[in-house]
This record gives sequence, structure tokens and C-alpha cells, in this order.
Amino acid sequence: MYTAIILFAAGLFIIPSCLTGRSKLKIFFQPTLALLAVLFLTATTAEASYEKLAKHAGLSNTEMKKIVKKLVKVESTTGSYHTKNRKSGAYGRYQIMPKTATAYAKKLKIPKSKWKTPHNQDKIFEAILKDNIQSLKRNKIKISAFSIYGAHQQGAGGFNAIVKNKKLTKKLERNIRHNLPKKLRLTSRSNLKRTWMKYWKKKFA
Repeated sequence: MYTAIILFAAGLFIIPSCLTGRSKLKIFFQPTLALLAVLFLTATTAEASYEKLAKHAGLSNTEMKKIVKKLVKVESTTGSYHTKNRKSGAYGRYQIMPKTATAYAKKLKIPKSKWKTPHNQDKIFEAILKDNIQSLKRNKIKISAFSIYGAHQQGAGGFNAIVKNKKLTKKLERNIRHNLPKKLRLTSRSNLKRTWMKYWKKKFA
């Protein structure tokens, strides 16, 4: 596919040289070539990033892509980079909390006011994903679609507390309840972690 794009883009400059009004046609086709070049570079960079993450997680590139695709579907449904959760304040394709986004933007040297752009959301998500995978490995938690989602949704520390059956803090309890369908939100505190894990394991099976 990428080869075809390059050949097509190259052809845009070859064709005008054979025609009259060459300079006008060249001006017309230059933006198209530039756009195709950007799309090509963006696609190949994203591919390389996920390949590296997949290798780090001990998964195939195909598995990692499927996990990310499912995570996006759960988080923002449509995959829109402009989705906003009015209750939590989470924003974008990956539903990243502003506080988390700001911290990662600083870490990645992204201007605070620019973190919501699609490209920067992707960069921040990839950095979060990498850190979450490291946390899962460090805490000896099996890396799977469920654990990657759990670490993203509850934070690496929160997910570790759930899996290791540590004492629930009020904040974690609130987060777990909000991350369950209404019919399960009134689950007793003693069964809450177990219920959450059962529900999301099934979703990401």
C-alpha cells in the first residue's frame, strides 16, 4: 500500500512535466504530494511504535493492534479525538484525564496547550501504554487485553491494587463503581473488586 502511495505521489510530478501550463499544475499538485508524504510518514511511525510496544509486552504486532482497537472502542466508542466525558473530564480517543495528559505532555516536551491534537494524543497514549506495560511486568501480572485495559482505566497502581486484592481506598472504590454498568454499581464493597474483574475479563476475552 505504501509503495503505491509513493509511486502515485511521484507520478503527480512526472505528469505535469509533459503538459503545457506546467508551473500551474505543479503548484496544484504540490499540496497533494505533501499530504501523502505526511500520511505515509505518520502511518509508518505509528506502525514502528506499536511494533516496539508489542515486542516489549511479549505480544505479536497483530495482537497489540487488536487490543488498542478494542480499548479505543470501549473508551470513546467512535474513536473520536474530540470525545469528552462530562463527568470525569477525560478527553479524546483514549479518554485520558487532563492531569495525566499534562504530566505526560511535560515529559514528552509537548506544549501544555497542544496535548489535545490527534498526533499528540497518540504520542501520550503510547507513552502511557509503555509505562503501564512496564508496571504489569514489574508486578508480575500477565499481560493481556484485560490487564492492558485495566491499567489504562484504573491507572497502573489502581489496577495492581485490584489484582493483588489490596485494601480499597475511597478513590479506587469510586473509580471501580463508575467503571461498571449501572446494574452492578451497587455491588457490596467486599465483592466489588471481584465483580469488576469478572465483568471486564469477559469484555476483553
